[in-house]
Amino acid sequence: MTDIRQQQLASWLETQPECPAGALQSVSGDASFRRYFRYPYAGSWRIAVDAPPPHESLQPFMAIAQRYADGGVAVPLVHAFDEKQGFMVLDDLGDTLLYSQLTDEAAAETSYQQALAMLPKIMRVTSTDQGPLPAYSEALLQRELDLFHDWLLETHLGLTLTPTQQRVWVNACDLLKDNALSQPQVGVHRDYHSRNIMQTDEGLAVIDFQDAVLGPVTYDAVSLLRDCYVRWPDQFVAVQRAFLYQRLRTEKLLDSEVSEETFTRWFDLMGIQRHLKAAGIFARLNHRDGKPGYMADVPRTLSYIKDISQGYPDLAEFHALLTDILPGASFSCER
Repeated sequence: MTDIRQQQLASWLETQPECPAGALQSVSGDASFRRYFRYPYAGSWRIAVDAPPPHESLQPFMAIAQRYADGGVAVPLVHAFDEKQGFMVLDDLGDTLLYSQLTDEAAAETSYQQALAMLPKIMRVTSTDQGPLPAYSEALLQRELDLFHDWLLETHLGLTLTPTQQRVWVNACDLLKDNALSQPQVGVHRDYHSRNIMQTDEGLAVIDFQDAVLGPVTYDAVSLLRDCYVRWPDQFVAVQRAFLYQRLRTEKLLDSEVSEETFTRWFDLMGIQRHLKAAGIFARLNHRDGKPGYMADVPRTLSYIKDISQGYPDLAEFHALLTDILPGASFSCER
């Protein structure tokens, strides 16, 4: 069924040089308010984007796309846009996600090393023509952690922390924030995972980068290697992490005095912060936005948090808290 926004998008497209040669075809959306439509154009295909104001803004995407492209990162080219209406036309990169290429460890190793090799280029993008990228500040880190507390614990599971449990939670949040802020701050895609990296005929390309920030050097790496949508054995992750560690040292994005042990701790604790945020977002998508599909990925996301926190003595109380309040393997996503 065609809704009003889709009708408005189709009408706008008819006024553009990139006018469709056929009907709009819905393409899977994402976890935001954005929607995507494919249409034929000049013997090829284009993607029409519906990014409704005030929920979405086109400017960050377009500004970052230009800088990424200038820096050698493959991104979809913007062909037309109307910021006031929230419409945009992009290259069609196809349907092949990196996720679909991860058929076994051998294939995954090749794909991941290609994706990790793109990170230095992304890290060097620290500003756009609009100014510096927003900082991944302490306040932003805390707002993300609050998503887990407010949406996963309170809204989804109906839990209220006791004063003692709240103290443990606050201490863990402080530790995770300090870990993020103590790292070298670089350009961060902020959602760099197997469903936001496309396999094209020319190689890998990235999408969904409009929330890029200046943040921790390990953030995108742990987002990729400890993906909310697929999990690999710890040894596999360790090998890929070591590959990136050496690559960043070679690229002068990591000081030679930073040990691999320090880098690993940064990586692990950064992953816990990200997965707490992700679990909260998945619960919010379910309860607020009527998108229950992401709840299927909550058990995997929680398993990362539990497993990694178990290895750090300064997170022992936090790990015990999670073990006490979170359901086990039978965790239900039906609430």
